[in-house]
This record gives sequence, C-alpha cells and structure tokens, in this order.
Amino acid sequence: MVLKINFYLLNPIFVKIENPVLNKMEKNYKKEGRYSYYEAGEGTPIVILHGLMGGLSNFDSVANYFSTRGYKIIIPDLPIYTQNILKTNVKSFAKYVKDFITFKGLERVILLGNSLGGHIALYHTKMYPEKVAGLVITGSSGLYESAMGDSYPKRGDYEYIKKKAEDVFYDPKVATKELIDEVYESVNDRIKLIKTLTIAKSAIRHNMAKDLPKMHVQTCIIWGKNDKVTPPDVAEEFNKLLPNSSLYWIDKCGHAAMMEHPDEFNQLLEEWLNTTHLAVQKA
Repeated sequence: MVLKINFYLLNPIFVKIENPVLNKMEKNYKKEGRYSYYEAGEGTPIVILHGLMGGLSNFDSVANYFSTRGYKIIIPDLPIYTQNILKTNVKSFAKYVKDFITFKGLERVILLGNSLGGHIALYHTKMYPEKVAGLVITGSSGLYESAMGDSYPKRGDYEYIKKKAEDVFYDPKVATKELIDEVYESVNDRIKLIKTLTIAKSAIRHNMAKDLPKMHVQTCIIWGKNDKVTPPDVAEEFNKLLPNSSLYWIDKCGHAAMMEHPDEFNQLLEEWLNTTHLAVQKA
C-alpha cells in the first residue's frame, strides 16, 4: 500500500535536541516529572511551542533576547513522537500545554508557536482562552494543509528530501547537511512516519477557519514573505479572520523567521508586545 504523506507537515523539521547536555541551552534545561523544558529569565511568561520534530534550539535567539528583558521564556519539549497514538493530535497537544502551564503555576501566558506549534497554540487559545494573554504565530498551520497533489514523497531519495528541507528556507544554505540527515532519518523511521501521518490527518481535521473569528485575544502574526510551506496568503487569511491581529512581514525569509532573521523577528515581536501593553503584564 502506498501512503500519501502530507509533506506540508514534514517540511518544518529542524534539528532536535537529542542530548541537551551538548547544547548551549543545557544549563537552563530541566526535567520534572513528565515534562522536559527550557526555562530562563524572570517576568512576563512566554511559552514557546516548536513545530513537528522541531528543536528547542530553533528559538535560541528569541530565548536569549527576551529572557534578559523582563520575560520568563519557557519552551516545553512537546511529546509529538512519544505520546500514545490515540493522543497524537492537535487537541491532545493543546491540552498537554494547558496541563504544563498549570504545572508551572502560571495564570496567563503569551503563547508563541511556529508551524505545527502555532496550530497547537491556536487550538489551546480556542479551548482555554482564560490562560492566554497574547498569541504569536509564525508559519503556522491551522488554515493551510496542502498535500503533494498527485505525487508521493520519495522517502528513500536523499536528494528529494534535501530539496524539501531547503524549501523551508529562503536561503537553502540554512539547510545544513546535519539538518538534512536528521530529516532523512526521521521520514524513514516507521514509527515517526505513522505518527506524522496521524498528525497530518489531525491538522486537517482541526482546521481553525470557523473558530478564528470568535477568538479575540491579541495576536501577532510574523511571516516570511518567501514562505513556500505556508505561503503569504495564509498569513493574510489569518490576519483577516482573527479580530485583534497585527501582521508583520520579513523579506527574503522562508518558513522559519525566528531562525533566518532572528534580530528582525525579535524587533518585531518586541514592538508588538509594547504596542499591545503585554510587556507590562505581571507573571
């Protein structure tokens, strides 16, 4: 049987922290009970949600910048490939985030999500609006789940996977050999493939188009003008449907703005936080 894989969800794959001890974020990496997470800084809490197989290190720049400017940065490791298959869906991950926020003793937080992490943040906001003071999405799923048309991903073809990984970025050189090797290994792992397919179906099932007009939380949308994974018109649709949203563009930028243009991403996010007065929120 040939399985049709939604490569939209396979695209946002970056290097994971397999061993936090080897990563510069290690000193702030914690494991408590069923939760593993990065935490740094004090002040207004920003909880960051990574994408499918995305790593905490994708948000190095965001964490380093805002943790020294009056924010507590928390990045949980989402159990995307360790959770029971029956709970491998957007709704269950949103509940996981809610339980994590409760575990940390936080009342309300700013949620920031990239790609699948943005979708989880959106669904969490729908389910638990009382927990969300502000929302930030970049390259988010939730509206646009595009399959491969009539073709099928050639999982064993390294050059094919290389091209798909490079398409995540405006500058293909950002897709290092280490990153491409990680993607190749992941899409050829049977268990991860099954869970990826499960997540892909869940993302389609949990489309947010009808929910967004009812979500009045202040929302920041930061998008790459050259995003091939979630094209610019997706950002415009998010901005149109979300009542209290602000849309910011980054030029010469693909699907992972916080990685390709970290300084500009941080500047835009800080501008939005100050404009919406979320910067003065107390933890």
